[in-house]
Amino acid sequence: MGLVYTSLTLSNPVIQELKSITISALVDTGSTYLCIPEHIAYQLQLKEHQKREVTLADGSIRQVPYVGPIQVNFDNRVCFVGAMVLGDSVLLGAVPMEDMDLVVHPKTFSVVVNPNNPNIAHGMAKSFKK
Repeated sequence: MGLVYTSLTLSNPVIQELKSITISALVDTGSTYLCIPEHIAYQLQLKEHQKREVTLADGSIRQVPYVGPIQVNFDNRVCFVGAMVLGDSVLLGAVPMEDMDLVVHPKTFSVVVNPNNPNIAHGMAKSFKK
């Protein structure tokens, strides 16, 4: 499959008078977190809460700022997450995708709301045993 991009709207839920930012994000289901470049963190006035250690695609490990909270909007879905500050573009990882119940459509190379749950996001709150 090729690269998948999607449009997201990011905002700071703590400082609501700041304008939101609509961006194109690279979708990576193999990555865990939302990653944003420094200029997005600056524009949304996001506070650094701590440093986190991340493993990059080349296998190297480095510490990066962890900021938040960030409100992420996609279609009729919303989630609130923290983000790693690194790179020069936004990367949408598995945690916010799972939170909003989004799936990658392999034929159209697009992100869509889970067709099994079109109106309300669904997720597992706990596992159960049969």
